[in-house]
Amino acid sequence: MDDRRIDAGELLRQKSRQQYWASSRRTPTPKKYNPSVKKVSDYVVLDFETTGLRPGADQIIQVGAVKYHNHEQVDIMNQLVNPLRSISTRITSLTGITNEAVKNEPKIERVMKELIEFIGDLPIVAHNASFDMGFLYALEDKVELPAYTVIDTLKLSRKIINNTPNHKLTTLAHYLQIEHNAHDALGDCLATAKIYQYCFSHSI
Repeated sequence: MDDRRIDAGELLRQKSRQQYWASSRRTPTPKKYNPSVKKVSDYVVLDFETTGLRPGADQIIQVGAVKYHNHEQVDIMNQLVNPLRSISTRITSLTGITNEAVKNEPKIERVMKELIEFIGDLPIVAHNASFDMGFLYALEDKVELPAYTVIDTLKLSRKIINNTPNHKLTTLAHYLQIEHNAHDALGDCLATAKIYQYCFSHSI
């Protein structure tokens, strides 16, 4: 029990370091999506839970997406995914998602088709978008993906919020007193939406 907690804590630290690196580095290859800082009131907030940190090698195990019109929640997609591989105890400790929970769930190809339909032509909002977009566009060999417009609340919050030690999702949720079910794709989406709405209302 204690070992698994340590493993989960270490995984979280690794994920935080990886997300910081991914969000701050300059990639030499063109993005397959279109980063944007445009203020929009209609959008889909997106978050994935995964078997690890490596797009293409690791797999998505939960898709969370929440659709907003005029900043009002109008639809939700919350779907577990069968990754066709074992979920480690570290990931289960972090996300609560077990091998038993996903064994009868659909494969990623079917879920992605539903997600593409769910998003439609709306822009995507995500926290540390490079992480989620990396996993999304790693699936291009399985399903045709549009070049989405993507708003990153990690980068946006760095411009708006100056009183936090960092701009991790959990830190921002605590600072803004947002209810947050962390490391659940839907819970992360709902917190991200609140952060985006805060930044939207406080930006010039």
